Amino acid sequence: MNAAPEGSLHLLQCYPDVRQLALWGHRNGLLRTAQETGFQKDDPGYVLHALLRAAFGDLAPKPFWYRVGREGLLAFTRHDPDVLRKNACLATPDVSAALGLNGSGQDLGLASRKFPDRWSQGQILCFEARVRPVVRTKATSKHPGGTERDAFLAYLDRKAEDEKSNVTALRETIYAEWLSRQFGKDGGAKLESAQIAQYRLTSVLRQQGLKEDGRRARTMVSGPEVVMSGTLMVDNTEAFSEMLARGIGRHRAFGFGMVLLRPAR
Repeated sequence: MNAAPEGSLHLLQCYPDVRQLALWGHRNGLLRTAQETGFQKDDPGYVLHALLRAAFGDLAPKPFWYRVGREGLLAFTRHDPDVLRKNACLATPDVSAALGLNGSGQDLGLASRKFPDRWSQGQILCFEARVRPVVRTKATSKHPGGTERDAFLAYLDRKAEDEKSNVTALRETIYAEWLSRQFGKDGGAKLESAQIAQYRLTSVLRQQGLKEDGRRARTMVSGPEVVMSGTLMVDNTEAFSEMLARGIGRHRAFGFGMVLLRPAR
């Protein structure tokens, strides 16, 4: 179906079937076998990205956050949820089963609610965000476009040994500074406090360049997967709403960058 005009921000929720998701990912070459690598098992972000594209076409929601368990997959969209449901009804059975969209009409399995578009300047909110805190390094002859590097490791590269004593506290500080810059883009929000709620290194699948047969080459990229939590202050209501809809940082189409909110305590 043709793309619908963008409107109010909506929060979507569905419950992917973990087994069907893994089968679909393996069948389509988007997940390796469940063997241990140097990091954790593969991140399912690319599989979910491909599934959402298969179900919703150009209207695939992003950013999204797959929280497994009771919360399932959460996503933001400015497209009409009813249009998304009509698109999803055209998906093949295996795609629908993997995403948990096995009903019809309003009972498709895709819940939605309108999210606030207006905020009070100075409003304090608690947040939680799953991010990939990376920075781009300078271009070289080997990497004309630069490379992607963990913001914390990039910081360590510039510092002397005596400044690296408390690595855990330093990592949290550097990631909080990175997050503050993301919130501050376009003046949307100011970071009040932040801490690392979860941290691990993961390998994610990405497409890079073309192979000889014309197909996109795929490669595994390792990096930090971090859940940050804390409080923020709304600075500009329109810019803040756009930040939520857009997501923060890189890899927003692959399960990173979604900011979830709740009232301040």
